Amino acid sequence: MQETRILIIDDEEVVLDSCKMVLGPAGYKLTTASNGTAGLGLVRELQPDLIFVDLKMPGISGFEFLERLRAMDPNQVAIVITGYATVNSAVEAMKKGAYDFLPKPFTPDELRLITKRGLEKHRLLQEAIVLRREKEMLRENFAAIVSHELKSPLSALQQNLFGLTAELEDKLGDEQKARLERMKGRLDDLLKLIHTWLRVFSVDVNKIKEQFQPVAVASVITRAIENVLPHTTRKNIELTSDVREPLPPVMGDAVSLIEVLGNILNNAVKYSHPQTKIQLTAAAEVGAVVITVRDNGIGIAKEDLPRVFGDFYRGKGAPQMESGCGMGLAISRRIVEAHGGSIAVESEPGKGSQFTVRLPAKT
Repeated sequence: MQETRILIIDDEEVVLDSCKMVLGPAGYKLTTASNGTAGLGLVRELQPDLIFVDLKMPGISGFEFLERLRAMDPNQVAIVITGYATVNSAVEAMKKGAYDFLPKPFTPDELRLITKRGLEKHRLLQEAIVLRREKEMLRENFAAIVSHELKSPLSALQQNLFGLTAELEDKLGDEQKARLERMKGRLDDLLKLIHTWLRVFSVDVNKIKEQFQPVAVASVITRAIENVLPHTTRKNIELTSDVREPLPPVMGDAVSLIEVLGNILNNAVKYSHPQTKIQLTAAAEVGAVVITVRDNGIGIAKEDLPRVFGDFYRGKGAPQMESGCGMGLAISRRIVEAHGGSIAVESEPGKGSQFTVRLPAKT
């Protein structure tokens, strides 16, 4: 098992010695540095589990060290130790990435306790990194399985069914033709579902950003509404839009943004009762364009709100409500975040939901 590595950076020899006396017996591998420049070099070399750094040192200050550390590796856990402990300096250190703050003079027990907390923070960060990697591997493997093991044979089956239908056109009765049409319909539904799954797992943030250009938000809204109108008509739902011009353009990909609003509007229609209303509003705020979609549908339970933008989430609608695959909002979140924006939801069961998309305006 690898030793726990702790790096201590302080220009006072007495502080370094006292830290080694207190922490050494615990079995940690301790390394020290007398200035921030040397400390940064040791961070690169040792990849420590925990870093203690003084704020007041010759050369680069503790604040500058924290900034460079965060740029180098945002997952490093740093604790500030200093004899100039004030609320302002503590807040400033936290803003620059420090995990905690230990004022001088400190007791051995205080040092042991904060070390324990810092190492626990490091452990949790490492576990989160591993989980993210595992999730990405799962996404990649799932996409490959869906594409090769499901999509390919179903596509082949669909093509053969089309050919068989054409060959037997004059030999089939009406009931047999109806059965074939139902089979083709179900196959088409399955392929659309698989396409949606693959879309979730193939949203490439960097590729989306490569296509960014100034986009008129009003035109995105118009296209998204046009796409959803057949569904609103079918359920006799009134969809109104209030675009408060002038709206500044946003830097983005129009097709992706249309998909975002289309997903939100489709969800609003899906979970709304017939003969109700959906309102879309777009307005400029300081440095941003904000789009809201408000419905009067079945709403979302409080405990489900944190999961709404996760993969495969499906609303718990009434039996008569339409079902879905739980992918649309997950896709929308990734696209909005790729645009540097945010997406949020407010809802109350029985009273409807409001989705808010905030996109940075082009400067």
